[in-house]
Amino acid sequence: MSDNDGQRFDRLPATAAERTVEGRASRKEVIDYFEDRFGISPETFADYTFWEKGAGKIWIYAGEAPTPIEIEAIGMTCLRTRQEHWKPTTDFVQRFGQHATDCVIELDREQARAFAAGEDQDLEWWDGDWGYLIAAHDVAGDLEPLGIGLYVHGELRSMVPKGRQRDI
Repeated sequence: MSDNDGQRFDRLPATAAERTVEGRASRKEVIDYFEDRFGISPETFADYTFWEKGAGKIWIYAGEAPTPIEIEAIGMTCLRTRQEHWKPTTDFVQRFGQHATDCVIELDREQARAFAAGEDQDLEWWDGDWGYLIAAHDVAGDLEPLGIGLYVHGELRSMVPKGRQRDI
């Protein structure tokens, strides 16, 4: 197995059988995760490639590029994988969350405001899965994803990064 190089982007292998870097996720594993956890159809990602830079920071890119490639960024970060539970990024959720059919928690106006401000809140009424959820709010009849939250023991923890928190 080769080593991970944190200074370059490497395209994810299509499957685990094609893996050359220990611990690196495969394209299939990433797409399966988004389908299994959030109900996002694999077809959603047909025109996208997935890349890793550093240990477990997965990027999504709309197009093709040579691999490996030494650049600062390609597309946007979408997922952190080298931890116990994979965690989608706020950018990913805001871009692709409207395709989700599972693990989406719909917040009312005040709950959405608290979430966007980075506040944790007690939400005992949620009867879905624990773990990372897509927090969303109805805006003019459309359910708009706000970001990623962590739901544990009746509490929704906002994972909106400090620099992106807003008082709305």
